Amino acid sequence: MTSTTPGESGGLRDLYEDPATPVASGPDRSRRQATILARALGDTPGTVLDIGCGDGSAAATASRILDRHRIVGVDWSQDALRRASRHLTPVRGELTAPGLPFTDGCADAALFSEVIEHLVDPDSALDELHRVLRPGGHLLLSTPNLAAWYNRGLILAGIQPVFSEVSLRGIHGRPGSQVVGHLRLYTARALRSMLPASGFEIVRITGAPYHDVPRPFRPLDRLACHTPSLASILLVHARRS
Repeated sequence: MTSTTPGESGGLRDLYEDPATPVASGPDRSRRQATILARALGDTPGTVLDIGCGDGSAAATASRILDRHRIVGVDWSQDALRRASRHLTPVRGELTAPGLPFTDGCADAALFSEVIEHLVDPDSALDELHRVLRPGGHLLLSTPNLAAWYNRGLILAGIQPVFSEVSLRGIHGRPGSQVVGHLRLYTARALRSMLPASGFEIVRITGAPYHDVPRPFRPLDRLACHTPSLASILLVHARRS
């Protein structure tokens, strides 16, 4: 994942280079994003940047649907890029200075899946995505929802919300056990304001379920997807203005 900036503490860098740290959001979400993007791009072949490609498994899933298009995987983590090379041609890049190694307006679309919540400087990242996308280019962003239906109840009960992390060494005060380096969390309302401020027009926000929801609650989690502001995961389709 393209997450850190030069000079950041070794703890965060070490976390992202650890092979045990999850770097993919799952095939179901990858297929859904790829389907949305395929409909948006149509039959004209284009270039899709998978920003924060991780181990390349999401791009491998997406490529079956986006078979008319060229997918380029970009990540900061050397370990992730080594694993991604099995599925695509990986490119090492930073979302902050010196920026992505691409010319202005070179891409027709960008997949930005489960990355923005890991960023110290999301504004500069969105500026860089705006730069490399052509006018009218598509952005498919996904991120955990701070205001997911169960988080609302947890906060009322004084429990740290799911997806939030207060330490790189362990999980404290909330359900779950895996540290993944979440630095920021978003709501649908925040994204509806933030993306236009960075030069993107939102086409649609939809919801997606979260695989770690306990099995008895999964039907409710799927039901919540019909109201994106309550969903576990936010899927945003936007275009460069």
